[in-house]
Amino acid sequence: QPRPSPPPNHSNFCRRELFRCYEHKQYRNGLKFCKQILSNPKFSEHGETLAMKGLTLNCLGKKEEAYELVRRGLRNDLKSHVCWHVYGLLQRSDKKYDEAIKCYRNALKWDKDNLQILRDLSLLQIQMRDLEGYRETRYQLLQLRPAQRASWIGYAIAYHLLEDYEMAAKIIEEFRKTQQTSPDKVDYEYSELLLYQNEVLREAGLLREALEHLTTYEKQICDKLAVEETKGELLLNLERSEEAADVYRRLQERNPENWSYYHGLERALKPASTEEKLKIYEEAWEKYPKGLVPRRLPLSFLSGDKFRECLDRYLRMNFSKGCPPVFTTLRSLYQDKEKVSIIEELVVGFETSLRSCRMFSPNDDGKEEPPTTLLWLQYFLAQHYDQIRQHTMALEYINAAIESTPTLIDMLIKTMIHAGNIREAARWMDEAQALDTADRFINSKCAKYLLKAGLIKEAEEMCAKFTREGASAVENLNEMQCMWFQTECALAYKSMKKYGEALKKCHEIERHFVEITDDQFDFHTYCMRKMTLRSYVDLLKLEDVLRMHPFYFKASQTAILIYLNLHDNPLTDDSKELQADTGNLTDKELKKLRNKQRRAQKKAQLEEEKKNAEKEKQLKNQKKKKEDDDEEIGGPKEELIPEKLARVENPLDEAVKFLTPLKNLVKNKIDTHLLAFEIYFRKEKFLLMLQSVKRAYAIDPDHPWLHQCLVRFFKGVSESKDLAESVSMVVKQEISRMFGESNAKNFNQAFLTKHFNSIPHRVAGAHTQHFVHSAFFFFKLLIFHVQFSISPVFFLYSCQNDVLLRPFNTEESGGTGYST
Repeated sequence: QPRPSPPPNHSNFCRRELFRCYEHKQYRNGLKFCKQILSNPKFSEHGETLAMKGLTLNCLGKKEEAYELVRRGLRNDLKSHVCWHVYGLLQRSDKKYDEAIKCYRNALKWDKDNLQILRDLSLLQIQMRDLEGYRETRYQLLQLRPAQRASWIGYAIAYHLLEDYEMAAKIIEEFRKTQQTSPDKVDYEYSELLLYQNEVLREAGLLREALEHLTTYEKQICDKLAVEETKGELLLNLERSEEAADVYRRLQERNPENWSYYHGLERALKPASTEEKLKIYEEAWEKYPKGLVPRRLPLSFLSGDKFRECLDRYLRMNFSKGCPPVFTTLRSLYQDKEKVSIIEELVVGFETSLRSCRMFSPNDDGKEEPPTTLLWLQYFLAQHYDQIRQHTMALEYINAAIESTPTLIDMLIKTMIHAGNIREAARWMDEAQALDTADRFINSKCAKYLLKAGLIKEAEEMCAKFTREGASAVENLNEMQCMWFQTECALAYKSMKKYGEALKKCHEIERHFVEITDDQFDFHTYCMRKMTLRSYVDLLKLEDVLRMHPFYFKASQTAILIYLNLHDNPLTDDSKELQADTGNLTDKELKKLRNKQRRAQKKAQLEEEKKNAEKEKQLKNQKKKKEDDDEEIGGPKEELIPEKLARVENPLDEAVKFLTPLKNLVKNKIDTHLLAFEIYFRKEKFLLMLQSVKRAYAIDPDHPWLHQCLVRFFKGVSESKDLAESVSMVVKQEISRMFGESNAKNFNQAFLTKHFNSIPHRVAGAHTQHFVHSAFFFFKLLIFHVQFSISPVFFLYSCQNDVLLRPFNTEESGGTGYST
């Protein structure tokens, strides 16, 4: 049947106004026009109007009603490109991008040249990285609108992302020829186009062409620094060393504190010896006498007396100026023990001399140093001894510095956290913060230390000094995507065994990364319109590896460990536990307990009422804001309730959701594969267990946690009765290929023999004995192999509680993954 159309006069006007209202986000006015059209009995089932009404309601947060109307409209008019387009927009709003792409393709069947649908389709294709489809769609748009700049740029970017650089360069060149720009006119957008074209040429390997292009259009490019840096890199790659050296010398004059310019000059001059390399920096010392970077860089390759001589000058300059970050710049040298001893000897000598004669050396003929020089030197020594794990000495120096200048915040923030006294560290940090309450850095640092000490409420109050007034500090920090706070909160709640609260923070962090990924939509059109093409391509490449970020890894690791613990030890009903506990109490004890519970319940009720009042106030403010603003897009997100998160039906499936991005992006970390093993071990997925241990073994075959996993894996394979024959054959072949014919017992004994002098390895080896030995042999092993500083009582207790079957906090154990 032919699809029904609205009457030609008034309803057509309403229809046009309906589309206009949607485009201008005047959703309530749009609903009025929908009502006028649908109120006509002849057109009460008009498909496109029903679809537009559903789309409008979706923007007002009425999702279920919106879907019902759009589907009804689609049933009434399956051949309408508007209905399919609207259905696609609805799916897109729910992040169902694959379904939305299908809807757009159906819409194009009925209107193949619709520009708006093609643009929306291209946005989803680049969002989902369907690059082949994106290229085809951009080609259609180029054919339909060849005069538009975005059509050419989008088509070139498609080839660039597909790594067909030469084709991308040709398309950009054809487009550039159409741009009539005066050489004397400053045009930022044309400048960005030229720089993007040059980037494509470089990635294509056309280095000579890129250099010629840069030289030809240099006057028309606004970013002169980018021109010089690119030119230097190109000349180096083309082995035109003298010209490259001239470029990097000019860059040094522009910024003598940039490390990369000195490295570029080194590559250009190609010094054959350490003396020639040092000569490069000696020239820079004369040219830039106040420069710190040219004095710091030689310390990385010098040694012996020459190292001592250069270090002496560098430290004197920094201590005299009073530079707090001098230790940070030298931290990388601490991998060399010889250099560490020279640093300590030199600085201790400075300290002794400054105390006696207020000069760096008694033989100096110069003027006396001010008292602040000794202060910063003591600060450096505190950091030095802290770095080499001599915490008592570090505290002595920092206390001496505090005695001389008790109000200097930098001294107070170096606290006792590395010595293990987290509470005392938090107290000192709070005192430092009190000296300057307007300093956001000190405030954040103090909050972090409070969280490490388990003082979550105090940390929230500390952060509230810088959050928005009238809103909860925690909610405001979540809105601002303050992930360091949420990560530390998750770890604090986990240590307190408040798993629901910890999981809530982990899921909040995961949502931040989802939001960052979704925010790409704003840039797909913006960057092509503003011609910020280099930044746009960098953004797309960043988004592809976004979940490699340390914040995501730490949150995922925390969540996975909690879910593993919840799988092993599911939370029980508190009321049943309470009944079991109170069964053995006397009437007096029971009465006392009931009174205590009533007081606690009353206190909790008052706090809940206070929280509800604050929430109600915030909701009123939000509602008022929404009423004033017609731009109400999308409904509220699902609330994260700690109780539900902690009592999830299948914790392992939830853990896999956090694990998948790590397996794809963080393959170089052994923890990723060991966490995968822990999940698959509990799921009894032997092939996936084998895959995990093989990948972990390739990274670090002697890791203590890996050893436990391997022994459990051997034991699981040998004891499994339900293992399919083909799977058993593959697994046993791989085990034999990797580890020979040794069984779990011999494998563990060899591990203990190999790593006899390592505490974490011996602890890991000892803990695996209850898998492979009787209790009597385990006690013998405990006597003969675990004779070190850990108490046997603690050791037996930890074995009984299966401590080492679960990974430990790597930060608290110096990165080993095991607590001692």
